[in-house]
Amino acid sequence: MNDAAPLLEVRHLQVDFHVGGTVQRAVQGVSFSVARGRTLGVVGESGCGKSVTSLSIMRLVPQPPGQYAGGQILFDGDDLLSLPERRMRDLRGGRIGMIFQEPMTSLNPVYTCGAQIVESLSVHSGLKGKAARERAIELLDLVGLPSPASRVDDYPHQLSGGQRQRVMIALALCNDPDLLIADEPTTALDVTIQAQILDLMGNLRERTGAAVMLVTHDLGVVAQTCDDVVVMYAGRVVEQAPTAALFADPQHPYTVGLMAAVPRIDAAAGRLATIPGSVPPPWIEAKGCRFASRCPLADTRCRAESPPLRDLSAGHHVACWKAPIEAAA
Repeated sequence: MNDAAPLLEVRHLQVDFHVGGTVQRAVQGVSFSVARGRTLGVVGESGCGKSVTSLSIMRLVPQPPGQYAGGQILFDGDDLLSLPERRMRDLRGGRIGMIFQEPMTSLNPVYTCGAQIVESLSVHSGLKGKAARERAIELLDLVGLPSPASRVDDYPHQLSGGQRQRVMIALALCNDPDLLIADEPTTALDVTIQAQILDLMGNLRERTGAAVMLVTHDLGVVAQTCDDVVVMYAGRVVEQAPTAALFADPQHPYTVGLMAAVPRIDAAAGRLATIPGSVPPPWIEAKGCRFASRCPLADTRCRAESPPLRDLSAGHHVACWKAPIEAAA
């Protein structure tokens, strides 16, 4: 989706979970790339494999029950799935930073916020003692935490949800990562704090030149912040395109349905549009398109053959036998 060499390239990733004697394929053949200085949005409803994909990049999927069953995750040319654990520990929190979905469970409750930032600085940047503490205060100030010189000694439970999220961002960015993964960074935050967090991430990307992978279910956030978009459904990529192209002309029926379900201020009062049916469970194999049972355009071929991800035009890829869809514009 970008002419520059990608910093991150995921190739045909497959992640399985072995649960209760069944194999649940959470991620099935997912491929995408993130270029330096760009923001990629990964969207889809709950259970589509977004978070598992982001945890796989950090190699944090618990094994067992999880298993990396296939594919590659190339970061600056190195396959992360093949690296020794020692090298992965160097990358986590160093060249790759991650903002987790729930900071209250991601931050250690028995250490102060400052101590956790200082530890990361010590491990990855070699800063220690007073210099590390001063840097921690600078980072908390950078992310907009009020009174950072005193809050550096606060424990996570002493902060509000938005303040904890800012600490998570400071922790993710403290070693100037080349790649920032943000997994639902604005979940459960009020709209004012959401806007502040997104502005902060955008400013930091411009300042550091980092690549950003933003995992979200919020299409409004994607439209506001992302250069490119990957749409996932039932563990697979069904559409990917530059953001402007996707919003101007969505080509997969699932993407069309997602956009139709977005509330609009100018719409007449009434029920919101919905996508009928439900996502097929990951332990059931489907011969054809995973969306066929919910798709208004599906025919016999859709139910029998899985569509490949193909390029329609100018980097706009879609996995649908019916594309291009004339009525999508």
